Amino acid sequence: MFLALPSPISPPLPLVSNINMSKKNNTRKSNVNGVSKKTQTLVKTEDIEDAVSFFSKDETHKLRAVLLDWYDHNHRVLPWRATSNHSNLKEEEEEVEKRAYGVWVSEIMLQQTRVQTVIAYYNRWMLKWPTIHHLANASLEEVNEIWAGLGYYRRARFLLEGAKKIVAEGGAIPKTASLLRKIPGIGDYTSGAIASIAFKEAVPVVDGNVIRVIARLRAVSENPKDSAIIKRF
Repeated sequence: MFLALPSPISPPLPLVSNINMSKKNNTRKSNVNGVSKKTQTLVKTEDIEDAVSFFSKDETHKLRAVLLDWYDHNHRVLPWRATSNHSNLKEEEEEVEKRAYGVWVSEIMLQQTRVQTVIAYYNRWMLKWPTIHHLANASLEEVNEIWAGLGYYRRARFLLEGAKKIVAEGGAIPKTASLLRKIPGIGDYTSGAIASIAFKEAVPVVDGNVIRVIARLRAVSENPKDSAIIKRF
């Protein structure tokens, strides 16, 4: 899903069909053929939120296809992305809840922490507390012990508080981004990730990587790591 952002005034960028995703390695770069960075019109920050349309519908579909194809060939195999087959509705519902919980734990752990570091912590966490109900019965001391070495301990506390809140209110993880944001420690990005990945809700998940790709395609001259810029997108 892409947000509405401004098109450059002059010269217009080519259609997304001209994007070439190199397949030489896992750090592929996207190139827009025939466009010189020197001649692209830079979009000012104040113009971003006033935009009506950034990509046409046709461009959006083509860009989605290119990005999904890139993912199919380059995605990393990570424990929180694993899925399993189910034979009935009950098993399917349990799998969805498990996936939502796993995405939640991974997204919190991944905040300001490298993926390779998180993998071992995630596996230990899920082995000890495989469901949100197991986590809700844990103590803060137990949680901090598993978290030790990962840093930013407030994240662990938020996970525990969130689990206790959900279990106290019925035990089912909220299925929409708006409801997920009511859980302690869950903001716009994490709520969007859980809702879209586990519950298939069509909501944006916007971080610096998303903004960097869009900014390069439409010459938005701002720092994609700036939190204020992310909110404008």
